[in-house]
Amino acid sequence: MLSAGIVGLPNVGKSTLFNAVTRTRKAPAANYPFCTIDPNLGMVTVPDERLEVLAKLSRSQKIVPTAIEFVDIAGLVKGASAGEGLGNQFLSHIREVDAIVQVVRCFEDPDVHHVSGAIDPIRDIDVINTELILADLASLQKRRDRLQKELRAGSKPAKAENAVLEKFLPHLDAGKPAVTLSLTEEEKGIAGGFFLLTAKPTLFACNVGETDLAPLLSRDEENPVTDHVKAVQEYAQNHFATEAVVISAQIESELVDLSETEAAEYLRDLGVNESGAGALIRAVYHLLGLRTFLTTGEKESRAWTIHAGDKAQQAAGVIHSDFERGFIAAEVIAYEELAALGSFAKAREAGKLRIEGKDYVVEDGDVIGFRFNV
Repeated sequence: MLSAGIVGLPNVGKSTLFNAVTRTRKAPAANYPFCTIDPNLGMVTVPDERLEVLAKLSRSQKIVPTAIEFVDIAGLVKGASAGEGLGNQFLSHIREVDAIVQVVRCFEDPDVHHVSGAIDPIRDIDVINTELILADLASLQKRRDRLQKELRAGSKPAKAENAVLEKFLPHLDAGKPAVTLSLTEEEKGIAGGFFLLTAKPTLFACNVGETDLAPLLSRDEENPVTDHVKAVQEYAQNHFATEAVVISAQIESELVDLSETEAAEYLRDLGVNESGAGALIRAVYHLLGLRTFLTTGEKESRAWTIHAGDKAQQAAGVIHSDFERGFIAAEVIAYEELAALGSFAKAREAGKLRIEGKDYVVEDGDVIGFRFNV
């Protein structure tokens, strides 16, 4: 299962956010640096309103959503790449995850200590990125040193690896993350063996205060928090070509112990329509390159995880290896079409159910029935 690591400076709300998205109290959250030492792991179900609709349509006995893993990682400080704070542990833990959620403090609260003494989201992001880039540079320089003997011997694989390595070094030295370097498919294959920290897909979570969220979402008020969020969103787009999600970890943590009805009422009282945790989870799911296809019947309506670009026969194998081995065809309809028509019978009458072969590229939200023979 793919995982996303929640990272950031100490006291930015990482553990509070982890508890919120995992709906647990596993991670201690306290107002001092390095409250988290060992990483906390949590399984997170991916919210998908489509399952409720399909379950009603098929009169399903149960609903089974898909899931991903979140990892709450110790806070990083300046100098981590040289072993400051919990730097070595931080870097080893982040190396093990598949994507990064960088939590950025955008809330003002004199009672919550900031390691740098003042709120400045871009400075905080630069601290994290600089340490990750420095760690990657050190790793590549060691790798280059180890290649020298093979290069002198004329090794073709070593030459190919060194050529890619030499592309990365000036890019990283200019303060740019590895994920933004343009590479050919062949070069990407070689670069995968470098296990670079800054090559991991990244998104940013702007952690705002409880009273800041409603004005931000309605865009009806200019204030320092709005400026902080805008700055992070622009940075994310310009430096990572990614998104920045606005979320209040404090609000989300209050929802953990509430029922669905109580949570909705609590949000309404704050002037917020829905929880931000769901949007963050879905954004991370797509950041990991994951997509969902759906199956439905009287027994269950279920979401299945595939990778973007997977074909029908591969998707069949996610359900059972027999489905993949004996694949004949896939009966496919887009969720939106099925929901609009209201039943499979009406979908057949309208000619919306398609028969697709093994090379069909499955789209997110496809409702599929597989035909197989073993």
